[in-house]
Parts: sequence; structure tokens; C-alpha cells
Amino acid sequence: MPILDTPFARPDLIRQPDQANEPLQAFDAADEYLLNHLHEQGLSADARVLVLNDAFGALATSLAGHAQVTSSGDSHLGFMALGKNLARNALNTDAVHFVPASATAQGPFDCVLIRVPKTLALLEEQLIRLHDQLAPGAQVIAAGMVKHLPRAAGDLLERYIGPVQASLAVKKARLLFATPEPKTAPRSPYPSLYQLEQPRIELINHANVFCREGLDIGTRAFLPHLPRTLGEQRVADLGCGNGVLGIAYALANPEAQLTLVDESYMAVQSAQENWQAALGARPVEIRAGDGLSEQPADSLDRVLCNPPFHQQQVVGDFLAWRMFTQAKAALVRGGELWIVGNRHLAYHAKLKRLFRGVEQMAATPKFVVLKATK
Repeated sequence: MPILDTPFARPDLIRQPDQANEPLQAFDAADEYLLNHLHEQGLSADARVLVLNDAFGALATSLAGHAQVTSSGDSHLGFMALGKNLARNALNTDAVHFVPASATAQGPFDCVLIRVPKTLALLEEQLIRLHDQLAPGAQVIAAGMVKHLPRAAGDLLERYIGPVQASLAVKKARLLFATPEPKTAPRSPYPSLYQLEQPRIELINHANVFCREGLDIGTRAFLPHLPRTLGEQRVADLGCGNGVLGIAYALANPEAQLTLVDESYMAVQSAQENWQAALGARPVEIRAGDGLSEQPADSLDRVLCNPPFHQQQVVGDFLAWRMFTQAKAALVRGGELWIVGNRHLAYHAKLKRLFRGVEQMAATPKFVVLKATK
């Protein structure tokens, strides 16, 4: 496993979720560049450092013990990786204070280190929340690989923090230095809202929610074909996003017992608010988690899923395959996994390797709805 070699530490780091023969490392040249620059500038042990979007804890693990470190991000898998990486490098897990992106980290902070996220709406919301959280003379430094660092990221830093200066590129990574200046308290454009016609509900979407401006086309293809079953079936919405599938299913199946789970804290926050608005006090479990890894075996009758095909900037079917495997373990014999997916992803063939039977329940020119029976 590659070691992140920096002046602060040489941590041995892993990604999450675990994958045999992991082809990717848990850090990149932007992490190295940022840590090297910070060491050159000097960092006192009592400095209050906020790290944003530290994918697998590379920055926070490296800085633990060298400053007072708070880490904040929207990935539960990232939170798990941080804890595991602190432990595997003989650091106390409380050496870094973690704040989910659904909450605001409380400053003041002397230094803010930002890994620019894929979703710029998340960055915008995070920068808005930094208002009145910066100590006098605070440093704000954003980092990213050049190919993943859009001009709009610098524009957001300038709008909400102050003038921005870009570094030279090193190993295809770049730093953006924002100089804080007095700003009027900004008003956040998040969360966004949109209306759904069938079922007729309004959906709240916090900044990092997938398709926060409107229903994604995969879910739109799935909704008319959600199964209806009388009785108290135990059903999970796996990768729930804003909760639309689980809420629509619950409205059509009044006695069903629902569990909604997502690895995004902002998705879980959105799903909780949307469930309450649509279904009031009806019992439900909505949680941030690593898919169904914490779900007891043979405890579900049905799983609904619109699986993702990327983790941050990495595209592939690893996460979807993992979700299918988790669903199989959590389902009772005869239980069903219902999914929607792009035709070209060939989920039908993949599901046949895990389940006794796989049926196509509906199709559009782009999507298929499949039912896999355990």
C-alpha cells in the first residue's frame, strides 16, 4: 500500500469501502502539495484547522497531533475511512473532531483546507457556512487535481472568502489561496425544492443531493413500476438520496415498514425532512451508513435501489455490485431486490450471478427496471 510521505507524517492509508486488491490509493498529489505547502508556511500545535472534503482522511490523519483538527464532509464512507486510518497509524480516533456536512463546524478557525468536491453546490454551501467562522489572519487554501479543478471553484472562493491566487501546477495538482476579506452575511440558495406530480409531494434537497433541481430520469422511469403489496413488508430504500423512492413506496403501501439509508449526510437530512413532510409521524428508520452492511441478515422482504455508478471522480460498477451483494444478504429467502439502471450497464447479467431469478419489469429506451429474487 503506498505511503503518503509528508513533513508531518508518513501515514499508511486505506480507502473505503474495502476492496480486495484495491487498485486506487487513498490520497493524491493534491494532498501532498497542500501538506508540503502548509509545512513550509509553519503550523503551530494550537492552530485550529478545519479540513473539508478529506475523502479518506489523508489530510486529517497527517495533521493529527500537529494541530487542533476538525474534519467535515458529506461522506459516511469518508468518516469510516478517517477512523480506520487514524487507528491503523496508532492515533487516537478522537485526535480529529468530525462534523457531518449536514451540520456546521464551529470555529473560529486559523486555517481552512479544502479539497474541492465534485459537486460545486456542496463547496458553495461550505463556503457560505464559513462566514464568521474564520479567525483574524486565517488561511483558506483549496486544492485539487488540475483536471478536476474548474474555474468556477475559484469564482466561489472569491465570492464568499476574498481574492484568489492560484499556484503553479505540481504533479498535475494546484492550490488556490483565498485571502479573507469582510463580506456581508451571505444567503444560502440551499436547500432547493421541486414538486413531484405522482405522488404529489414536494421534495427538499440539500446542497450535495444528486439531481437536487429535479427528479433524475432513472427514478422517473422507476416510480410508475414500484410494487404494491398488502401487509407489513419490511422494505429498504438503498442509496435513498432525498428519499423519493422510499416515500413513494410508503404512500402506496400504508402498512410497509421502511428503512432509508444513504452514505451522504445531506441526503439523509433531506430524506428525513421529506419523510416528515409527506408522512408525518409514521415510523421509519433513516440513517447514514455503508449501504446495508449494518442490516441484519434475512431481515428484509424487499430492497429498492437506483444504484450509483461512481464514487467521487471514479466511475465503475464496484459500488453497485456491493449494494447488490448487501441486498442479497439482508433479504429473506424469496425476498426481492428491485433496481433501475441504464441498459448499457448490463445489470441483468450481474444480478443473475447472485440471485435465483431475475425479471425485467419495465423498460424505456434508456433504462430497465429489474426484479431479482433471492
